[in-house]
Amino acid sequence: MIDDDWVTIALRLGLATVVGLVIGFEREWRGHDAGIRTHALVALSSAMIVISALLIAREMAQQGQQSDPVRAIQGLAQAIGFIAGGLIFVRGGDVRNMTTAASLWMAAAVGIAAGAGQFTLVLLASTITLLVLTLLSLTKRLIPSPPPDAEIDSDRIRPPNRRGMIDPD
Repeated sequence: MIDDDWVTIALRLGLATVVGLVIGFEREWRGHDAGIRTHALVALSSAMIVISALLIAREMAQQGQQSDPVRAIQGLAQAIGFIAGGLIFVRGGDVRNMTTAASLWMAAAVGIAAGAGQFTLVLLASTITLLVLTLLSLTKRLIPSPPPDAEIDSDRIRPPNRRGMIDPD
């Protein structure tokens, strides 16, 4: 669980915020809307909710009552999924903001782990996250684009109808 040791609580909140800042910096650097502040606040708020749930669970245990702090994590996962889903959109057949939504989800996960005091997990996962965001982005630039003459025949492509089905010719 967790004590009322405010140094430990500050360390957990601070670590979540710093890692959220770093993940958000990468997104902001690439020109995405959900950047430094958004990622830092998602990580910080996730850590705060977990710490609060752990403190409440400890208080209830001292009173002889039971509590399940894991339910707070479940609620966080659902809430951040809703927010991240709102970032994703389709434009001209291309899906946009998937990586930003995933990095926001990661910021929440980092906050959850930091709030729970799982510092090794936070550091390992955030390192892997930054490697994925930076190295794979560089690798993607090295992959050649398809030639311009390999474009799809747009006359043959039809959007789906209201039921999501493509009408036959």
